[in-house]
Amino acid sequence: MKNDIRRLVAYYVQKCDSRDPFQIAEYLNIETQIGALGSRCGCYMFLKNHRCIFLNENLSQNDLHLVMAHELGHAIMHQRENCYFIRNKTLLLNSKNEIEANTFAAELLIPDEVLLENHYLTVRQLSRLLGYEQSLIELRLKSYMTIY
Repeated sequence: MKNDIRRLVAYYVQKCDSRDPFQIAEYLNIETQIGALGSRCGCYMFLKNHRCIFLNENLSQNDLHLVMAHELGHAIMHQRENCYFIRNKTLLLNSKNEIEANTFAAELLIPDEVLLENHYLTVRQLSRLLGYEQSLIELRLKSYMTIY
């Protein structure tokens, strides 16, 4: 599964010449809206044969990219399912779809080069450096370690 997601991410990064989830979504014609979502950070919805990602306007820039990458993973891998990102829950869930979306986001946002250049850092230090939760860093390191 992780190698498939890794290849999928590599395909879109190469196709769009970017790791920016917003640019990839635009390339795929996925509508993105930023607005008030209450306690939700974001969600992916398949509405009338259109893929739509909704993001909470109160997210920091780093969190906005993380949630966008996660929802983009759903839009690509779980096209016909509606999915919601709720802070402090989604990164901890162990459902197949959430693990896949988290893996997609980690692969997209944390390239191998960053891990190679910072191989001496602990998970906590990488988390602070990159601005992502430790659980996302750990997830990314698992797939990285199986490659190298």
